[in-house]
Amino acid sequence: MRDGARPIAPLDLTLYYVTAAAERTPRGLLKTVEDALAGGVTLVQYRGAHACRRIAFDEALALRRFLARRGIPLLVNDHIDLALAIEADGAHIGQNDLPVAVARKLLGPRRHLGLTINNTAHLEQARAGGELALVDYLGIGPVFPTQTKANPAPTVGLNRLRELVGKSPLPVVAIGGITDATAASVRATGVSGIAVVSAISAAPDVTAAARALRATPPPPVTTG
Repeated sequence: MRDGARPIAPLDLTLYYVTAAAERTPRGLLKTVEDALAGGVTLVQYRGAHACRRIAFDEALALRRFLARRGIPLLVNDHIDLALAIEADGAHIGQNDLPVAVARKLLGPRRHLGLTINNTAHLEQARAGGELALVDYLGIGPVFPTQTKANPAPTVGLNRLRELVGKSPLPVVAIGGITDATAASVRATGVSGIAVVSAISAAPDVTAAARALRATPPPPVTTG
């Protein structure tokens, strides 16, 4: 199917699964994603760590086809060329990736684009540069310490996350070290969704883990 003809799946940021490297996904990528969807995952991001670009292409294409049959959007982390090659629903970029304007130009207006920010300065720079008008949501983190990335940015914490959510004109997805034990407190900051990697990939029961992350309500408000 030619690009532009395939429908783009709408975004639901509620529970956002970011795929892990093969060695951190013992059940295999498609099986893990299938089980995660059964537990309530609403959006998947392919984060390929393969040195071999052909392997990444084959893996991401299989995942896109799998998700398209289920109406679940697939975003590709960092690599706009890969997102276009497999006709993904969009991409997610960080502070060290292509400029937002360039990424949007390459993706076109239909596909989704997310942007990671780590602090107030990033938010204000994106606002001043007009980038907030070009992206669909912001990813903010790491909220808590994480082992997913070799050199993660400083942790944001719940208070700063709440502050950034209040300042953002766009939906916010929180990421970084979130587990079922902390998901409720993260959701209580006003985020539109939470993104996880290891909390699903490394879980003994992926479906149960996703269900627990999806079901966590905000903690009750106390007064006095």
